Amino acid sequence: MTEPHANTQISNSASVSGFSGPDKPSYDDYARCVHCGLCLNNCPTYKLWGQEADSPRGRIRQMILVDQGRLPLGDAFVTHIDRCLDCRACETACPSGVEYGKLVEAARAQIEQNYQRPLFSRLARDFVFRRLLPYPNRIALVARLLRTYQRSGLQSLVRATGILHLLGLAGRERLLPPIDRTFFFSQLGRTYPASRPRRARVALFAGCIAQVSFSALHDATIRVLTANGCEVVVPAGQLCCGALAAHAGVRDTARSLAHVNLDVFLREDFDAVITNAAGCGSTLKEYDQLFAEGTEDHAKAHAFRKKMRDATEFLAELGLSGHGRLLLRIRRLLQRHRNGNLARYFGGENETRARNQRPRHRHGQSGMSVTNARGSANPFHRARSRARHRTSGPRAGEKYLSCILSQASPVVPALLSYFSPMRYRQPRAPMRAECTAPAGTSQRSPAA
Repeated sequence: MTEPHANTQISNSASVSGFSGPDKPSYDDYARCVHCGLCLNNCPTYKLWGQEADSPRGRIRQMILVDQGRLPLGDAFVTHIDRCLDCRACETACPSGVEYGKLVEAARAQIEQNYQRPLFSRLARDFVFRRLLPYPNRIALVARLLRTYQRSGLQSLVRATGILHLLGLAGRERLLPPIDRTFFFSQLGRTYPASRPRRARVALFAGCIAQVSFSALHDATIRVLTANGCEVVVPAGQLCCGALAAHAGVRDTARSLAHVNLDVFLREDFDAVITNAAGCGSTLKEYDQLFAEGTEDHAKAHAFRKKMRDATEFLAELGLSGHGRLLLRIRRLLQRHRNGNLARYFGGENETRARNQRPRHRHGQSGMSVTNARGSANPFHRARSRARHRTSGPRAGEKYLSCILSQASPVVPALLSYFSPMRYRQPRAPMRAECTAPAGTSQRSPAA
């Protein structure tokens, strides 16, 4: 395999490692990589640029060279490590079980400690990771300013002037999420009782950005949990999970945030700690990687990891109750019949999709045997078939669905528009087809 960067000078005589300190890639972790290349097709940066140095295999190779002292921790290494999205799609394809996310975050921690970035980059990273995210009051203040920017018309004016393109900030500005009118910070410290007999007592991790941009998601999560017999506690004093800081290599900030959150959530006895954000959950479940083994914080993080659950993961283990179980059965029913009569009942778009998914036979039309294909050449047979589907399809769908929903709540049909993968709408009026038999054939009435 060629070296990661053609312009990089490698000194074979050097033996001093380019990594130092506790936060560095471990030999036991990167030695698992066998350089098979199965990760390449799953890496978005490799598919974009097509360079070996921008693939998981190439980045691991560069870490090995820096650890061996054969590659300096310089601009080339920093560029290729920073380009990684840390999406960890390569981990699912790796047959050796390489924890690539753990490696790249450790490499970025080494960059943070041993590499001097440009002045503007240092100021921006210090403000975001050390001065903003760890402080909820500052997050709320910045969020209010952004909401004013978005709602006052200033955002449209700034975009129209083109100044963002001149500053190179147009792409980043488009990534700003819409800011909510009310923030979830006011709900910290509250306890929501279960609306049914209590089955569990859980704590909700609210995060940082989610409290100003996705507060409705937190409200919906609480409603679902309480409806399934869970008492939901939103502990006061919780801070940002530290995922952004850990991914960027700012491990000292991530470690301090983890220390505070561990004390807050382990203060009381909860059956589970719930999160509804995958990015937060991935870091919360890996808090033990931030602390050295054998320390008290590592033991706390290990106990915290056993209780950490995603909202959907916890509900799958607990089991749905009440109407949630009924709606789940209805969803499975609709998926089972999406290629049948109910596909016509829910609209022509799904009927076309169902027709395209039928198997095609070599001698006949889609979904038809050879005998039926020959018989379909008869125009009377085709007209009869169309009449049968038009008259019986919607009626069969109505009758079948009404039987399923006979004992359900009146609001269930309205909720089907959310829980069903197909668009719910009223059935089309049945159509009657008048067929005339061809000359020389006997007239028969179409089947109802």
